[in-house]
Amino acid sequence: MKKSNIESQGFTLVELLVVIAIIAVLASLLLPTLAKAKQRAHRAACLSNLRQVGLAFNLYVSENDNRFPDRRDLKAALGYRPWSSWPASDPRSGWAAETLKHHLSDVRLWSCPAAEYPPFDKTVQCNQPVSTETNAPMARYWLWRFDRIDPQIPLDNFWGKSEPQILSDLREARNPQVGIPAGSSEIELVVDPYFPNTIATLPDDIRGRSVHSGGRNRLFLDSHASFLKDTRTK
Repeated sequence: MKKSNIESQGFTLVELLVVIAIIAVLASLLLPTLAKAKQRAHRAACLSNLRQVGLAFNLYVSENDNRFPDRRDLKAALGYRPWSSWPASDPRSGWAAETLKHHLSDVRLWSCPAAEYPPFDKTVQCNQPVSTETNAPMARYWLWRFDRIDPQIPLDNFWGKSEPQILSDLREARNPQVGIPAGSSEIELVVDPYFPNTIATLPDDIRGRSVHSGGRNRLFLDSHASFLKDTRTK
């Protein structure tokens, strides 16, 4: 009796199924590792972005009497929008990308790579055009200390202030999210979007989520950047 074509080539159907099963098992083991590697790459790229943003702010401040920009007008023009869920103000950074465009020419540095994936790419709180032009690039970082456009600048906002005034005002404000900073290395300037699981009014698809797993990258007033773990996010 003649052997089948598969048998004559040295493989049986059972053997092929075993090989396929082994490949599937190996893939299931490797995919989580690859996903974690991708997350680490995004986090590293984000930290690099933030450091360059910090340099751009330093250049701007050094050229403007050691004061931070006051572009409440631009922030309003790009669409000031406090949310009833989170955040209650509008920390989006479109105004900063436009203000610092001569010091940071690559507008893509205002977008964390991880924020360009669902659900953050469609979350309004995470995205703001850098100008009023059609199809303008998106800025996806937050600046909590430039989050309001009140006629009288709040103590915990940095509009038009020097670093010594910022430090003095924050100490006086006693903002529970800021505390009493000892110096510029403790004062946050730019941060990734995050949505704590303690905010019950947030939609289910973003509550407890941050663009980086388990925390967020932060840029500080002294231009150093680091990752903060946050148990309120997955």
